Amino acid sequence: MRDIKHLTRKKPGFTAPLFGRSKRRLGNSFKTVNPPKRRARLCYLLPFIALLLAAYPVHSILTSVNLYKPARKPVAESKVNPSPIGALNGLQAFQLAVSSMQNWRSEGGRLQAPLAVGGVVDYTIDEEVQNRVKKIMEEYQVPYGVFVAVEPKTGRVLALVGHSSVAPEWGRNSFFNVYPMASLFKIITAASALEQKKIEPNTVFAFRGGAYSENPKYWSVNPRGSKQHMNLTVAMGKSINPVFGRLASDVVGKDSIMAYAGKFGFNQVLFPGITVTPSKAEVPRNDAELKLMGAGLGREVKISPLHAATVIAAIANHGQMMSPALAQEIRNGAGSVVFSQSPQALRRLVTPETAGQLAKMLSTTVNSGTSRKAFHDRRGRPKLASINICAKTGSINGKEPEGRYTWFAAYAPAEDPKIALVALVINQDRWKIKASYVGEQALEAFFK
Repeated sequence: MRDIKHLTRKKPGFTAPLFGRSKRRLGNSFKTVNPPKRRARLCYLLPFIALLLAAYPVHSILTSVNLYKPARKPVAESKVNPSPIGALNGLQAFQLAVSSMQNWRSEGGRLQAPLAVGGVVDYTIDEEVQNRVKKIMEEYQVPYGVFVAVEPKTGRVLALVGHSSVAPEWGRNSFFNVYPMASLFKIITAASALEQKKIEPNTVFAFRGGAYSENPKYWSVNPRGSKQHMNLTVAMGKSINPVFGRLASDVVGKDSIMAYAGKFGFNQVLFPGITVTPSKAEVPRNDAELKLMGAGLGREVKISPLHAATVIAAIANHGQMMSPALAQEIRNGAGSVVFSQSPQALRRLVTPETAGQLAKMLSTTVNSGTSRKAFHDRRGRPKLASINICAKTGSINGKEPEGRYTWFAAYAPAEDPKIALVALVINQDRWKIKASYVGEQALEAFFK
């Protein structure tokens, strides 16, 4: 009986050597009672190989997700390019310079800023003008203020200031948002009439209504009624609404004024590659709206300060608009120059002849027009007596943000312009300063 039990007992499984014996049910078996020693060794070796094969995928997964990495020989840092920046065009360089403005600092008489990806931006900014305007806005606690200055012949941006005592973050993108253009649009109204040879700077216009009337139904001239007369040069300096309203309606016409608005860059992407909101000018639905538009009272005619600065700079540059440049030079992390500023013509707004005629019309604003007070002391003496300045002011109520908008656009010297600028100040319940004061301070800093 003992021999029979031995023969009929079932053989242990291959895991028995690892986990010990376990009781098994008896079963019939007629296999060899004493297996060879080689087969016995395999009972131990095969499970070990199986465990190694099972562990291999786990090792691969750990390596792929960086939970485990074998030691590697370090690579010399000098062989690694620290910056991915390649060659840049002008507008790409502008956008990159804008994104790094928060980190700029003065280095050797020039503003510089390190790039997050390695490298550095050298800015075109004039520190004297930049700092003066920034200080003025901070001292007077301007609710909302924007300032842009450009070199007319090259497009180099000389100053870029955005400030708000109400909402500090507002200033960061204030140069690129759009606001009601107000009477700066009178420049486009006059340009469209001059280009068509329908008027000259000394053309005399008859009009009715108050100089700053905002109701066009009183502007039409009745042959039997009382009327006033003024030439266009004086009217531009004093920003006479009825004159430019009638000029748009009776001389230029809706189609022509919209065509010149497009020529000046409205209703289109003017600066591809820069995150600036396109300026817009809605088509007038009737004659009253056309008059309001021509006079700079169209609520839906909006422009960004950057665009406005390039427009006044183009007038200063004989009608040629230049592409704005904020970076003088950009170097990548390896020290290689990937951008070097050179003047790039963007488009022609008007002929050199028309630009000269506009200059004559704009020359009266500072001497006897709407910004005379800002440019003269209490005794009437000019603050910048040796410099001839061409300028235009504008004012209008706006809602985004809420307040009274005042504009000042100018370039100087009139004979050989070195700087063109635009200032926008939005006052609320209590007035602080007007944009013309900011412009005067900027010109004083530039020409000191």
